[in-house]
Amino acid sequence: MFPRSHFSGEVRRAPASACSRSRLRAGGTVLLPSMLMFGVILASSGLLLMIEKGILAEVKPPPLHPPAGELARRVGGREVPGDFDHEVLRDIRNRTIRSVCGQRAMPRSVWELPAGQRRTLLRHLLVSDKYRFLYCYVPKVACSNWKRILKVLDGALESVDVKLKMDHKSDLVFLGDMKPEEINYRLKNYYKFIFVRNPAERLLSAYRNKFGEIKEYQLKYGVEIVRRYRKNGGKSAGDDVTFSEFLRYLLDEDVEKMNEHWMPIYNLCQPCAVRYDFIGSYERLNEDANHVLEKVQAPSFIRFPERQSWYKPVTAETLHYYLCNTQQKLIKELLPKYILDFSLFAYPLPNITSEFCRQ
Repeated sequence: MFPRSHFSGEVRRAPASACSRSRLRAGGTVLLPSMLMFGVILASSGLLLMIEKGILAEVKPPPLHPPAGELARRVGGREVPGDFDHEVLRDIRNRTIRSVCGQRAMPRSVWELPAGQRRTLLRHLLVSDKYRFLYCYVPKVACSNWKRILKVLDGALESVDVKLKMDHKSDLVFLGDMKPEEINYRLKNYYKFIFVRNPAERLLSAYRNKFGEIKEYQLKYGVEIVRRYRKNGGKSAGDDVTFSEFLRYLLDEDVEKMNEHWMPIYNLCQPCAVRYDFIGSYERLNEDANHVLEKVQAPSFIRFPERQSWYKPVTAETLHYYLCNTQQKLIKELLPKYILDFSLFAYPLPNITSEFCRQ
């Protein structure tokens, strides 16, 4: 079903190791078929029809992104490290990307993108000429910490632990500020990576942060959202937007005009137009970040920053609460806008069945 890889670097090599093949043979009877079936379902052309009919709610894949502390599994009577799960997940993700991006209508380069989409992509690709890499930053996927690292690598910041409000523009180099020939050279020769996150969790994180804490967003977006979707909401200060109102706003928004904090990852980073060498995940943030730092040969004293003490993570329980207290119809109508994020990056669709929500 899946075409031969056209991707370079780790994305192409990941499924090829003898070790991986032996472990897949050892554990395939328990883990691999269900995961691959889920990957095939996600990549299939009938996906949106399945959403409409509620069929995917019945599919119960294993946890593709196991939480810390659950990264071991028994295979053939012996303990296998959780990296096995991650290898299988990465293989599904890479195969799905190759399958979807191999379709005739999908873009093969940044220059095949419409001008607006190309602009969005190029202003999200950060450049390190010293360490020869491109990083596509995705808001709400630890991008502030990655920007700190870029500033330290460039000498603009002394340490990743410096307690300063992050300036998201200064002392950073954007690919979009370069000439076409400079863009092409870096896309062809530099190490390219992105970090992804469960789309539902990312949306909830953006909602809680921007409308619960940031006055600028409350005034710019919150006031209009309440006015538009709440009866007699004209006196709102924008700080009381409900999650359902936020989702209704997203449903009516043109994806290409969305704010970057809730624009789909696909639209921000265009994984068909750019052949990323590595796709890290928020669920394995430290492990994947350390892998990238080693790959680009960053100095050994540079480490990925710890989470700030004030940070309030979105837990599985929190996500469960918000999704189960939102109309199923609204969530199902919104899913198509984010379906490429779920499918390409191998995240399970939200389970909003009555049975699950009663738990």
